Amino acid sequence: MSKNSPKTRKKFEFPHSFIILFGLMIITAITTYLIPAGQYERVVDENGRTIVADGTYQTIESTPTGFMQLFESLHLGMVDAAEIIFFIFIVGGSFGILAATKSIEAAFGSLTKKLNGKEIFLIPVIMLFLAICGGSWGMAEEVIPFILIAVPLALRMGFDSMTGTAMILVGVYAGFGSAFMNPFTVGVAQGIAGLPTFSGMGVRIVFWLIFVAVAIAYVMIYARKVRKDPTISLMYEEDKKRDISLDDQSSQGLTKRQVAILVVLALTLVGLAVGVITQGWYITEIAALFVIMGIVVGIIARFRMNEIANAFVKGCEEMVQGALIVGFAYGILRILQDSNTIDTILYFVSNLVADLPTALAAIGMFVVQSLLNFIVPSGSGQAAISMPIMAPLSDLLGVSRQTAVLAFQYGDGISNVFTPTAGVLMASLALAKIPWIKWLKWILPLILIQYALGAIFVTVAHLFIW
Repeated sequence: MSKNSPKTRKKFEFPHSFIILFGLMIITAITTYLIPAGQYERVVDENGRTIVADGTYQTIESTPTGFMQLFESLHLGMVDAAEIIFFIFIVGGSFGILAATKSIEAAFGSLTKKLNGKEIFLIPVIMLFLAICGGSWGMAEEVIPFILIAVPLALRMGFDSMTGTAMILVGVYAGFGSAFMNPFTVGVAQGIAGLPTFSGMGVRIVFWLIFVAVAIAYVMIYARKVRKDPTISLMYEEDKKRDISLDDQSSQGLTKRQVAILVVLALTLVGLAVGVITQGWYITEIAALFVIMGIVVGIIARFRMNEIANAFVKGCEEMVQGALIVGFAYGILRILQDSNTIDTILYFVSNLVADLPTALAAIGMFVVQSLLNFIVPSGSGQAAISMPIMAPLSDLLGVSRQTAVLAFQYGDGISNVFTPTAGVLMASLALAKIPWIKWLKWILPLILIQYALGAIFVTVAHLFIW
């Protein structure tokens, strides 16, 4: 048989998410030999935040990542990400109990029947709700559980898993990135810049509306195309293999127990929003809320104790890949932190901005913040690192501090929905079983549009508003 015959040819496979992330770890480790180590001094402000002291950067002894340190960073990254990793397991386990009741499947069947021919209108409703949550109280990590609901919902309505995932991730991050009063980004950045908290909200709301509308339109256009021709979906082959019945539940009504279970789910989500907004809940409290939900759901379904436990374990099993991906992403950040190269990167890019003409300074700050977000995905973390430098730098460049905050906001927010160092993104894609490369291919046009919008908004703010 000829060695070039079809039987001997291997079909190209996209690299596994672990391979992509470990490759990035290797590349990052190599750069630690090329980038000099350096540090800024940190001080604690009156609000208890640790911020960078401008003008204090100095080079220090180089500490590049060694062979063993490269592999150790994976474990250290897992340890650093433990809070999020176990949050994913707990939420996944709780949804495993919910899934065992078949309540969501029955609800999807009923919903699909009622929206027959009008399913497309559910997309803007879901995305707008999440965009409001992202733009107001900074919803981000909290959307991970919604992936488990949105993907089956999209498939049942004739779309694909990309549409279901996009409704959640694109919706919440469009709101988060263009937020009008996100306390974790706008609030922190304005506080560091010495501006009144949430000042300039009117302008931000206008920009938010445009930004979110474009995101919703992008997802709806794609969803409509997939509905007409499922074969154009990037996930067509993968979605055909999913163990999701598209018809079995559509003719069945909801039982009283299933209705009660869905009420518990709704109350849980409402409680989540109220807890985050009014009580400052974060991962630990939210995880506890979902544990309570799982137990109550199991009791309503009349599951035996062992059935509840087994359903919880099965739900956790579905989360293993997503949880570990977060650890890989944190491993990359650990390499940059341990090699003391993050501050050096910040120092050099801030100097590049300082050399730009005044007319381009605001755009330069936007570009710097966008690049910085690849190594510091945390919004509040990036604000604490960059704004103590960018705020006084904006004064020197003739750029208002409000515009500097706006540049930070869009630079921090846009890349969260595609950068592989973003733990929420990678965990969500793992849950949706969507390869990162396919997600990047799908979302890249929208990302370019969003960066263009960010540049326009920052320019308009600089020239005509602030």
